[in-house]
Amino acid sequence: MLGEFLKAHRARVNPEDAGLPSHTQRKVKGLRREEVAVLAGVSADYYARLEQGRETNPSAQVLDALSRALRLDSDARAHLHRLAGVVADEGHAPDVVSPELRRLMSGLHDMPAFVMNSLLDILAMNALADALYEPFTANDNAARMTFLDPAAASFYPRWNWVAQSTVAHLRQTADPKSQRLKQMVEALNENPMFKQLWEQHEVRGKTQDAKEFVHPAVGPLKLNYHSFDVREAPGQFLVIYQAEPGPNADALKLLAASRATRAAASPGTTPVPLWLTGTAKSRP
Repeated sequence: MLGEFLKAHRARVNPEDAGLPSHTQRKVKGLRREEVAVLAGVSADYYARLEQGRETNPSAQVLDALSRALRLDSDARAHLHRLAGVVADEGHAPDVVSPELRRLMSGLHDMPAFVMNSLLDILAMNALADALYEPFTANDNAARMTFLDPAAASFYPRWNWVAQSTVAHLRQTADPKSQRLKQMVEALNENPMFKQLWEQHEVRGKTQDAKEFVHPAVGPLKLNYHSFDVREAPGQFLVIYQAEPGPNADALKLLAASRATRAAASPGTTPVPLWLTGTAKSRP
C-alpha cells in the first residue's frame, strides 16, 4: 500500500511546480521516479524499491523528505507515516460511547449529532440525527450508506462531493493494516465509483464544512458541521450539524417536532446492526 500511495501522489505533481523542466516529452504523468528521488535526497534505486514494496522500513526523515518532494499536505503526510508504520499506533478505540457523551448529544435538541469511529461506523446518534438519516435502510456506517444504500443518490444532491469526501476521510482515519478495513473495501468495491476514488489515494480529514441534503419529510437542507476528536476515546469523533437562522433552521425544527411526535406514539428503541461486526446497537 505504501508503494501505491507514493505512485498515486507522484502522478499528481506538476514538474513545473516542483522546479523541474516540463518541456521534454514525458511517458508518465507527473514526476518520474528519478525526479522524486532527487527532490527527496535519496537514491533512485532506493526510491524504486519503496514503490515496488522491496523496501519497507523507511526512516521518519526519509518520509518527511518524500512528503516535501510530493508536496503532501498535513493529512497526507501523516497517512504516509502511518502506511510505513513509523507513527506509533494509538490502539483501537472501543466502539462504546460514554454515557456522558450520549447525554451531551441528547441535550442538543435542535442540532443533529453523532459519534463515529475511524472506520466511519456510526456508534451513537441523537434523536434529530436519527430523524435526519431516516431515509437510509440503516444508520450504521457512513461509507456503506454513501455507496451502497439506494437512498444516498436522492438524499445528497452533491453526491459526488460527498463520495469523494467520505473516501478521503476513510483513508485519513482508518488503520491501513486493519483486516476490517480490507473487508469494507471489498464490499464497497461493488460501487465502481468507490473503487475509482479509493485507487486515487486522496487523504483529507474533516473539521468543518457545509453539507446539503434533500429530506423527503422537509425538503432541501443546508447544514454546517463541525467534527471534534473524543479525547477519552482516541479514534472516535463527534460530528455536530447546525443550521443558520432561516429556512434551514425552520426545517430542522419541523423534523425534530415530527420525530418527537412519532417517538411519543411508538416508545422504545430500534436495534440497528453495526455493519460487519456482528454486534448491534440501539439508537438513542
